[in-house]
Amino acid sequence: MTDVTPTAGGGKTIFGHPRGLVVLFFAEMWERFSYYGMRALLVLFLVQHFLMSQDEAAQTYAAYAALVYLLPIVGGVIADRWLGARKAVTIGALLLVAGHFAMAFEGSGGQQFITVAGQEYQVETVGRDSDRTQYAVSADGERTPIAFTTEGLVRDPALTSTLPAVTPQDQVQQRVVRDLSGERTVLLAMALIVVGVGFLKANISNVVGALYAQGDTRRDAGFTWFYVGVNLGSVLAKILCGWIGLTYGWAYGFGLAGIGMLLGLIVFQVGQPWLEGKAGPPPEMEGKRGLFGIPFGALFLIGGVIAVIPTWMLLQRHELVEKGLTILAPAIFLGMLIWTTVFLKGETRSRMAAALILTIFSVLFWMLFEQAGSSLTLMAQNSVHMPSFLNAAQSNLVNPLMIVLLGPLFAILWQVLAARNAEPSTPLKFSMALVIMGLSFVMLAWATRTQHDELFKIAFFWLALTYVIHTIAELLISPIGLSMITKLSAPKVVGLMMGVWFLSSSLAHALAGLVAGMTSTETVGGVVTNPAQALATYGEVYNIFGWVAVGVGAVLLLASPILKRMMAGVK
Repeated sequence: MTDVTPTAGGGKTIFGHPRGLVVLFFAEMWERFSYYGMRALLVLFLVQHFLMSQDEAAQTYAAYAALVYLLPIVGGVIADRWLGARKAVTIGALLLVAGHFAMAFEGSGGQQFITVAGQEYQVETVGRDSDRTQYAVSADGERTPIAFTTEGLVRDPALTSTLPAVTPQDQVQQRVVRDLSGERTVLLAMALIVVGVGFLKANISNVVGALYAQGDTRRDAGFTWFYVGVNLGSVLAKILCGWIGLTYGWAYGFGLAGIGMLLGLIVFQVGQPWLEGKAGPPPEMEGKRGLFGIPFGALFLIGGVIAVIPTWMLLQRHELVEKGLTILAPAIFLGMLIWTTVFLKGETRSRMAAALILTIFSVLFWMLFEQAGSSLTLMAQNSVHMPSFLNAAQSNLVNPLMIVLLGPLFAILWQVLAARNAEPSTPLKFSMALVIMGLSFVMLAWATRTQHDELFKIAFFWLALTYVIHTIAELLISPIGLSMITKLSAPKVVGLMMGVWFLSSSLAHALAGLVAGMTSTETVGGVVTNPAQALATYGEVYNIFGWVAVGVGAVLLLASPILKRMMAGVK
């Protein structure tokens, strides 16, 4: 039976945690359902529907995800100074709902043409999963089944066709007619989502931290339970949005993600009494209005809508996002370190410095982890034998499912170890996460070299095992990182520091796009033209960056005792 008892501070608890955690658990679960439902489909949608190259699709996704994790810095500051978490989250949720529903307007898509022996054919691709069928359609309507192999473009020699039975790859010319208006509409929808997440993401995590008093040993466990909610939403999204999107149509998958976000907004609003005022504005801003007497909530909602336009323009120039972040993010990290050194004193300065250093180390982790949304999804489509009950959009379902299963065990483990004063330090958890993440990619690279069949595909087991290992690493760094920020940050800049934590993910997504681009190979109609080269490329890139992560994790392991002392008694 649910245990609801008063705490020392007069609040009520459920299973030993503030009952507001339940509200935030389910609100974030539905918000993450919308985000991961859209993410499961996005790269496949860009490659298959708009016929972008794998490189361009990965870079577009990377720019989108980088901005998703960049704007929470602004959203955190706005909530800290003017709005409070409730109004900021509400504005963000409204923009997110609009963006997800706008994703359902997918346009007509791109058209692929190939020229063989002087004759041009339109390539028609049937289906959205990895078992798609392709046809070459001539100007007079002749429709010939085709496939791309290591030999080149092939067709059944028993069929009568103007198309040669085998055409070497270097003798096939191709062109794509882009659906530019459809692409711009989708990018506008993505811009709405980016700005919405900017208002929402950091602030809902900050409310979790606000539920616990300083020194409360339940905090890491509370964030781990919260993280279970995040991944429960991800599990549902992969199962439902991934299945519906590839089975019935992209618009249905994206539309379902929008319904999830609407449910998240409803849960957050209805559950406000259980948050006991933790999501309200700063006391000094109660009752105050902004420019021209407009309430701050309305003012920032208008500002959010306006901010969609430059965000939309940036998404159309993803290279600017990548270049800008590689300059901006290090500058912000350095600026925060300088500010911490100059303006803070004593243990507050030491703790802030430790948080910033660990945040910087996390960039490499997230760079590899976020291959799940781009190169690993494309690898599942191109180079993995998917089981009959899963498709490529659902391929990383293993990760959130294992979070849901293992998250409670880790939460209990941290509480038990904390009670015995034996819990590993935060720096040690971070170093273990990096080493484990690196080894998972080294293992996957080994599988691409030794475990493939004549179709140059590996068993799903190896990809699933990679995601299981990712899960263990993720539980050592992600919920712990959120908790670390709320514990080590100076009280007046917790929102800003949560934004800086998400900035590390923003930079990581931009870098992840570059890594994913290194794994890309040529496609026609969204299908790779050289399966052997595709598999080998995945293995080469993953092996290099896997060993880099192992090495950096070892360095952090050696530095862990120093960073633990810098935390000045905070566990």
